[in-house]
Order: sequence, then C-alpha cells, then structure tokens
Amino acid sequence: MHFVVQAGLTEACGPATLGFPDEMSMLGAVGSAAVYNELRLEEVPDMGYNPLGNPPCGEICLRGKTLFSGYYKNPEVTRESMKDGWFHTGDIGEILPNGVVKIIDRKKNLIKLSQGEYIAVEYLENVYGIVPVVEDIWVYGDSFKSMLIAVVVLHEENTRKWASLNGHYMGSLLELCSLDQLHHYVLSELKSTAERNKLRGFEYVKGVILESCPFDMERDLVTATLKKKRNKLRHHYQVQINELYRKLAQG
Repeated sequence: MHFVVQAGLTEACGPATLGFPDEMSMLGAVGSAAVYNELRLEEVPDMGYNPLGNPPCGEICLRGKTLFSGYYKNPEVTRESMKDGWFHTGDIGEILPNGVVKIIDRKKNLIKLSQGEYIAVEYLENVYGIVPVVEDIWVYGDSFKSMLIAVVVLHEENTRKWASLNGHYMGSLLELCSLDQLHHYVLSELKSTAERNKLRGFEYVKGVILESCPFDMERDLVTATLKKKRNKLRHHYQVQINELYRKLAQG
C-alpha cells in the first residue's frame, strides 16, 4: 500500500497539490501543483514572506481547469480571493530545494489544530489582551498539536503590583518571568477571561511563555505598523515552544 501526501481544498475541487509515494524527501511537504493547475507564491510583506528570498516563501496562489468560478451568492469574497485569474488560498508556502511546497503559515491568521478545529488567533489575542497583567500576547497553535499556547508580554506595572502582593519585592521583570507562581497566575487570568467571553474549550490557552520585552522591530518581530510577524515570532521562540509542548504532553 502506498500513501501520498497532498493539499486539497473545496475551491480546487479536490487536490491542489500532489506528492510522490515512497519519497522520504516529501515528509512535511505537500508536493507540487496537481495536474491541470498552476501554482505560484505571492509576496506578503507585512509577514516578511518573499518569493524571491532564500528560501522562497509567500502566499500560495492557484489557477487552472479545476478551480471554482466563485463563492455562491458572495461576490465580495469572490473578488477578494480571485485576482487576475489566480485564487489566493490564504496559505503561506515555502518552496523546498527539491521544488515541492511546504505549508508553513496562514495569511488570514487562521490556524488548524490536530483535531481539525480552526482558530482565529487575532480574535483570541484581542480577547486575552484585556487581561490587566498582559501588555501584549501572541497566540500560537500547531496543526500537529491539540492545544494552544501563548507568549505573553507582561504589563510591568500590573505585574509588579502582583509581585508585591505575593511577597516578591525584589528582582527585575525578567527575573519575575521565571516564577512558577506567576505562570500559574497568568494562566488562571487567561482562563477566567476565556470563560467570561464564552470561548470554546479548544480556544483556551493551555501554556504560556512569559516575556519581559515587548515584541519589537529591533528583533524583527513586528512591522513598522506594529503588526506581528508570526513566522519571525515562531522562529524566535521555537526552542521555548518545543519545550513547553513537551511539558504539556507530560502533564
């Protein structure tokens, strides 16, 4: 029996890309454009993706004989997604050295967890961002994981108020970030906020990485308009992300 990896979507009437059986180099990738379709990458400057970069990255766009003609009775969304005959998928792809495509991000900031649920991370960041101890928050999920985590930039004044009330009078904000007690407090505040806003269970943040420094342009984590560069954030915090998921898996 042979298994083939592919990427499919309704708008392409099935497979958009198709992999090759028994090829170890296909692990993590989704193949190349399926028969009768063309695929190209389009630059997404706000997220730092460039088809002419190394590696080439950008929004995956498709055109061909199997593409749909538009969304039923929804011309606005059709115009937004179909431009010059190319369907803009909202998926961010990377072209690997062997020419196949790997999906690495979402332009529309929707992520899919391992159970199949889609998460609108910007909405969740707005909800969780009202927590007093939170200055900024980046919500992260992985299609191979079943739960969300977040990097929380602490609000210094409110964090120091909490520290004083809990007997932590000395130390920098960076040192406070290492306190297990503070991690538990931040998680409890996020959970309470999720409950008040009637979020679904899979939208709850299950683990946090505490950060003392704002997401900044110096580290290339945000754009000039302070929009989060989610791919850069992922690369910057990858070690902590892996370690946090490992701890969560162990219970």
